[in-house]
Amino acid sequence: MAMFTEKGQGPLDSEAGLSIIGTGMRVVGDITADGVVKIEGTVVGTVRAGRQVLVGKGGEVEGDVISREAIIGGEVRGSIRADERIEIQSTSVVHGDVVAKRLLVQEGGEINGVVRMGEGALEAETVAKAEAERSY
Repeated sequence: MAMFTEKGQGPLDSEAGLSIIGTGMRVVGDITADGVVKIEGTVVGTVRAGRQVLVGKGGEVEGDVISREAIIGGEVRGSIRADERIEIQSTSVVHGDVVAKRLLVQEGGEINGVVRMGEGALEAETVAKAEAERSY
């Protein structure tokens, strides 16, 4: 992967990067990235990624995960919303709602929340959120 253009003016626009929160690292605040976010440490806040969020076996997220695809191997205490696919691995625990077109749960993986799947699940969640916000 090329990190700089030929003139050294920064990353190429066509490449979405990989952001890593390493083991032992704790981030307090929201994270937003265009590419992939890999979490092996702890994040307290919402994690948004354009392509993918990976929560490693020892990783923790205390907040929502929003992406096109999410692969969870650690613990998430918040909702997970993926436009395409969510994978809950055998080592993972999710305490929150899960919304995606497709879902894979490996044996041993835990979801403690409401699961919504299919083409209409994402649209239904958006409408429900908008109605809830109007009622306040």
